[in-house]
Amino acid sequence: MPREGFATRRRAALFDALLELILRDGFAQLSIADIAAELRCSKSTLYTLAASKEQLVTATVTHFFRTATEQVEARVESSKTPRERVIAYLVAVGEALSPASEAFMRDLDAFPPTRSLYELNTAAAATRVQKLIADGVAAGDFRNVDAAFAADLAASMMSRIQRREVWAATGLDDAAAYRQLASILTAGIDAG
Repeated sequence: MPREGFATRRRAALFDALLELILRDGFAQLSIADIAAELRCSKSTLYTLAASKEQLVTATVTHFFRTATEQVEARVESSKTPRERVIAYLVAVGEALSPASEAFMRDLDAFPPTRSLYELNTAAAATRVQKLIADGVAAGDFRNVDAAFAADLAASMMSRIQRREVWAATGLDDAAAYRQLASILTAGIDAG
């Protein structure tokens, strides 16, 4: 049993190290040999994690989004009011994306499996924002706005952020764009 625990910790540590690498440098230009050298492990060790570089990258990006979701939800959970929850959610999403370099975002968008993961997570985030807004309307903290419309508005901007359109138009990185979205959205629906 102790060996299994070590193997699990080792796998998690490798995924964390790989995530740090690809967030910093992107992944399109990296080979399995490059990754192994950077992580100071063998290629065969990497092949125990996934059968190909593409599968390894996809598993690592999945790990990134899973971890980010847990962190975001923890921030929401610690917020007291519906307004604070919406702000915490959007700001935490931006913070989760802040370590992502331009190279990573470009590679994420260019590789269909990881682009699909980002789109799936953006859709889930829009659904979550809709629920948070609906809760705020029900509590009287937000004006009686259509929560689905407000969430769709947020989702549209989230998709533009994901596609790098906001960065191209404004120069705002993803984290800054999410902070701006939180500020503008909550000011627009605030009951006070």
